[in-house]
Amino acid sequence: MSIKKILATLLAATSVFATVGMASCGDDKKDAASGALVKTVEVKLTEEEYAFVTKKTNTALVDDFNAFLDDLKADGTFSALVAKYFEGKGEKVGYNVTTTDVANTDSNLVVVTNCPFEPFEYIGNDGKIYGLDIEIAAAYAEAKELDLVVKNIGFDDIFTQVDAGYADIGMAGITASEDRKELYGFTQEYYQASQKLIVAASNKDFDACTTKEDVEAVLAGLKNKKVGYQIGTTGGMYVVGDADWDYDGFANLEGKGYATAQDAVLDLINGNLYAVVVDEAPANALVKAANS
Repeated sequence: MSIKKILATLLAATSVFATVGMASCGDDKKDAASGALVKTVEVKLTEEEYAFVTKKTNTALVDDFNAFLDDLKADGTFSALVAKYFEGKGEKVGYNVTTTDVANTDSNLVVVTNCPFEPFEYIGNDGKIYGLDIEIAAAYAEAKELDLVVKNIGFDDIFTQVDAGYADIGMAGITASEDRKELYGFTQEYYQASQKLIVAASNKDFDACTTKEDVEAVLAGLKNKKVGYQIGTTGGMYVVGDADWDYDGFANLEGKGYATAQDAVLDLINGNLYAVVVDEAPANALVKAANS
């Protein structure tokens, strides 16, 4: 996955994006017809699968969670949750986020996540945490008669806390790559994801692109351009390159990491970036919030 920092939520971000972006970006950054500030390039750059991460040795939890996911899919609950967060069908449920250290015991399910990453996890205006991942966690905790504890931490810290046993499971739109599977336990994949570009609404460089190769040809031909991404996520690996993930990267581009994708998009709106690379579903949510 595939990002960090304003600690405001995507829901609250609408006014932040509108105020900051419109004040500093200028009319030349907007689409003349729609008045939009940013847009996604509608070409998938990668193919990835999300799963939930656990301590490598915690095979009992992986097996039990997989059986639970199978049940959710079989009885239609999983499809209903996806429809709720991707299509707006149904009432979303928020849960408290702990602000203090909570011991990981047999009576609770400690989940570590990283917000904002809508629609998988994000903080609502009421201060509670929402998202597809969170409602799956809540359903599991209820089924197993456990107390749900959710901690919102840095993305890279998720792996550290799970591995150290401070948390049971990490749920944050996490790509289950082969190199990660060597170090951590993973549940079955539950969502197929991809990386996409977000650019200024006035950017026409990719208008003729219909394939990943088209987009990458444009990127490879750029000079002195900065591209943002969330630190620790696939987006960063795609931009700067990562041999373990088979990403060549773009030596001609300057990659710039941010705590959240939201921060990166804000910097794009402010004219400090050429583009942002982020997972498809969060990209759509970020663009919607920025243009509202």
